[in-house]
Amino acid sequence: MLNETNVELNAGSPNSRRAWAAKMVRPLSDKGVGTPASFVSKTFSLSAVTGAESLDISALGLYVCFINGKRVGQDILTPGWTSYDVRLSYQTYAVADLLVAGENRIEIWLADGWLRSQLMWGKFPIHNTWGSDIAAFAELRSAANGAGDLLLATDSSWESGELPVRESGIYFGEIFDARITPEVSAGTAEIDFDTARLVAHETTPVRELEALPVAKQWKDAEGRQIFDFAQNIGGYVAFDVTGKAGAKVLVEHAEVLDKDGNFYNVNYRTAEARLEYTLSGQGTEHYRPLFTFQGFRYARVTIEGEATLGAITAVPISSVTEAKASFTSGSPLVNRLFLNTLWSQRGNFIEVPTDCPQRDERLGWTGDAQVFAGTACYLGEVQGFFRKYMRDLMVDQREDGAVPHVVPDPTRLQPEFYPGFFGSTGWGDAVHIIPWQMYLHYGDTEMLAEALPAMVKWVDFVWSISDGPIVSPPREWGARGFTFGDWLQPKGPSAKPLPTIGDDAAATIYLYIAANSVAEIARIAGDAATSARMGKIAADVKAAFVREFITESGRLAYDDQTSYALAFVHDLIPADKYEAAKRHFKNTIDRAECRIGTGFIGTPALLPALVKIGEWGLVSELFLQEEVPGWLYQVKMGATTIWERWDAIQADGSIYNPQMNSYNHYAYGAVCQWLLEGVAGFRPDAGDPGFKTIVFEPIILPDLSPVAAQHDSPAGQISAAWSITGEAVRYEIEVPAESRGVLRLAAAYRDATLDGQPLSATGDVSLSAGRHVITFNYAAPSRRERAKPHVNANTP
Repeated sequence: MLNETNVELNAGSPNSRRAWAAKMVRPLSDKGVGTPASFVSKTFSLSAVTGAESLDISALGLYVCFINGKRVGQDILTPGWTSYDVRLSYQTYAVADLLVAGENRIEIWLADGWLRSQLMWGKFPIHNTWGSDIAAFAELRSAANGAGDLLLATDSSWESGELPVRESGIYFGEIFDARITPEVSAGTAEIDFDTARLVAHETTPVRELEALPVAKQWKDAEGRQIFDFAQNIGGYVAFDVTGKAGAKVLVEHAEVLDKDGNFYNVNYRTAEARLEYTLSGQGTEHYRPLFTFQGFRYARVTIEGEATLGAITAVPISSVTEAKASFTSGSPLVNRLFLNTLWSQRGNFIEVPTDCPQRDERLGWTGDAQVFAGTACYLGEVQGFFRKYMRDLMVDQREDGAVPHVVPDPTRLQPEFYPGFFGSTGWGDAVHIIPWQMYLHYGDTEMLAEALPAMVKWVDFVWSISDGPIVSPPREWGARGFTFGDWLQPKGPSAKPLPTIGDDAAATIYLYIAANSVAEIARIAGDAATSARMGKIAADVKAAFVREFITESGRLAYDDQTSYALAFVHDLIPADKYEAAKRHFKNTIDRAECRIGTGFIGTPALLPALVKIGEWGLVSELFLQEEVPGWLYQVKMGATTIWERWDAIQADGSIYNPQMNSYNHYAYGAVCQWLLEGVAGFRPDAGDPGFKTIVFEPIILPDLSPVAAQHDSPAGQISAAWSITGEAVRYEIEVPAESRGVLRLAAAYRDATLDGQPLSATGDVSLSAGRHVITFNYAAPSRRERAKPHVNANTP
């Protein structure tokens, strides 16, 4: 039972404080990281149960709480993951139904979790990242008659002992020996803990989603059972088993099979990602891990001793428990791409927006989060999720304004092997991009104001890298201002690799994006002086970019897709160079044989830029092509989530270099924002955010007909659907009851009608709440015209 205060968005404010009676206590039975998990417990008496009892609880490490043998709540991986040295979440549960008049017992199971199990990778894993002691913190109170009486609190009188969980870790997995019954073997000790670190849990808790059954199973050459759940997830397996005491079940995980159909998890690197369960021998035994999760589609099960496996399922877990958007079209591959993105968000939005849920990483990379933030706000309810993430980002931001590559940042307290793990343009821009998306989708002006000082510090940091409007980042990892640039940009044919954006151009563009964005955010927040200063920086950077990176012929310096896409989307092309730059941009697409030539920062801008310059036919050709690199290639290759690399599996089925190859990375799924805003044609209005005003502006791509999309926005459900027959288009939309709509039709749409009446207006058309039907005629470019080479691309 989850008390509403557990998800109160404002409860985690940095100014939220309360007086606590409880102490943070560590189990003296604990022997350190990688050793058996421990519990702390207390037997206590109540004269009566009023029905108003609630438990506030947190921990260093992860906890699961039991009262009188029954689990408290349904939340997973509590207390969650924050920058623990400054912010630690606590949960609040109504627990009256678990209590009895008379004697009661509370037991809090503790494990390493993100606090001290391995984080980071390779030769330099970090242990004890935020501390070496697991510990519990709890207060039981009764609010009967408004008294708020304290009934119980953790202190040094509590007892402790070891658990059946013999080892656990986020990357490692879990070893559970069911023969072991928890028994008190030691006491507890209070540890120094500043309760000002405690914040009420700010986001929706991690919960189990509907379990997935086995789709296919077989045995490998060694007799081990392989189970295919037909969907890559972040979560864990749950199974039943019967057998003799001491028999073992070993579960290993994988995302893919190799080209010969063999179980393959080399890409997990040093993450063991395994479960080991030892039977108690007491009838049918049920197991699912308590303190870990894995990213997988396949499970390989090895039985040691006399045991028989019963039912087995894959259990997805996520902080995003309800889908808030849908999109379907006439293309099954596109429909699956949208679903893959939804599954990637689920599997990676587990307390923190991680890059991947499977290998020895699973970190909150800021670059991935910022490019996907807009899509995330459509696909799930993520306002609290991003508020929490932003507050940790501001904690981890360095004094000079540099934003870490990952949040929470394991390297901030232990920088020895990862010096300078902060300050990359495009990545640190999460500091302003995420709050802006929260503003657009939820009308969240509080987050804009709260994060504004951090945004300003970031802009000033990027300017300081080269002390001026042109940013020239160093190439060396760890050097001040190092940038990832357009990460994982495909290079095209090996015989003649395609040019890619230079770090200086990418960093300078992002300095402009940041300054321009922060100027507008400061204006909304009522800070005129900061708005003016940021606006001046943006103007200076824009002028310098034009001088430095655009030639007289309108060619951008690196002549690559990302340069043009970002420059067009953010209005960096001067009017006198616009037409020439368009030709050069289209030529980059032709050179790539109408395939993608962008990486993490360029890809979300690619299709919107082509739409902006009027190349709708080229958009359709590029988006719908099914070869690598391309969005639909991975779907055609059987992907059920978004891949990290365009070429993660080669056309012949061979696996790309496993040292950096995840099959559940949501970043390239950012294209789904464009599917909803561009193709389906609805988006929030920045002048009236939170979908109070909704802009409807569809892009008709006949090869996708019929299209239908929905979004459960904060203002209500929005829907849009269109189909085209010949040149006749029918566009049906639904404006929520508390919203207004604005219809914008492209100049190429002719003979338009609104609800049966001719539309004579050429500008915005106001729409009342309710259902509307718009019709118009549209002659789409032919396939031959789309593929025509731009032979005059070098002509100004």
